[in-house]
Amino acid sequence: MAIRIAQPSFDRLSAEALAAWKEIPTAVISDELNRTGTMAAAIGPLGPGMGFAAQALTVQAMVGDNAVLHHALLSAWPGCVLVVDGRGHEDTAIWGGILTAAAQARGVAALVVDGAVRDAAELRASGLSVYTRAVVPNGPHKGFGGGINVTIQCAGTTVRPGDLVVGDDDGIVVVPLDHPDGLEAIIGRARARIAKEEGILKKIADGVSTVELLGIPPADQVG
Repeated sequence: MAIRIAQPSFDRLSAEALAAWKEIPTAVISDELNRTGTMAAAIGPLGPGMGFAAQALTVQAMVGDNAVLHHALLSAWPGCVLVVDGRGHEDTAIWGGILTAAAQARGVAALVVDGAVRDAAELRASGLSVYTRAVVPNGPHKGFGGGINVTIQCAGTTVRPGDLVVGDDDGIVVVPLDHPDGLEAIIGRARARIAKEEGILKKIADGVSTVELLGIPPADQVG
């Protein structure tokens, strides 16, 4: 089956805008999206401190096959994140050291794969932010097709080309580029939530209980 390569049109966010989003915890973004847009807990970073914020180059891969990923890198732009629907397959790595070197040559910022990777130590040392479902030595096949720049489902979350993807030590959250509230409104609410939580932490340090601060009913009235 041939690889389908779409040509979507979307606005690129500035480096300044992406840097601002990187400073917002994924937990706060998830709260401001009403707990939507969060990928499954199985998707996690290969190591601590791999946070990033980038726009998605989406990839739909066949199980255990990575030919489409090699072609996807031809469409990559500096600062993008490859978001890969690897069908959740954990027993065959579809990404490793060779693709990491190729991604770095293209200026790719991050990889999110609902599947498996290998060469984990090499990937950790590379500086590329890598989020994956699994790590396994078994390598891939090539030549079964797939899709590039198409709408995908990755770890239970819809991702469209150009969507904003934010990762930190907690995991991955996706903010639709065309969210009806607008990205500026969402990040504004997120900053307000952070400020509110900082105020709560200060009151806790002053001895106020979380029951009182959060308005939780008395124990005999809960339930």
